[in-house]
Amino acid sequence: MKQLLNKSLFLTIVLAIGSCSSLSPYKVPVLQGNIYEQKDLEKLSEGLTREQVQFIFGTALIKDPFHQHRWDYYNSVQIGDEKITETKLIINFNDDGLVESWVEEKLAD
Repeated sequence: MKQLLNKSLFLTIVLAIGSCSSLSPYKVPVLQGNIYEQKDLEKLSEGLTREQVQFIFGTALIKDPFHQHRWDYYNSVQIGDEKITETKLIINFNDDGLVESWVEEKLAD
């Protein structure tokens, strides 16, 4: 009887340890930069003022003093070590401060 009890206790411990090793911890999604969606990009058009662009996308991540007619928006989503998305939006303004052109680059997918 004692031997059966020891075997069942050993089996219970082995199963408990084995089941715990297959579990992985929850990894929180990390959102960085300016979070924008496709519907925000659809609002972007030539002739918008800097204030209107800032209202849609928020403050630009990079307002380079050497490129005063360019704003850069960066956006990334990462879960653990895996980068899910990484995009960069570059908006160019003309001398009057109105949107002239823009480009969205997918850096990682």
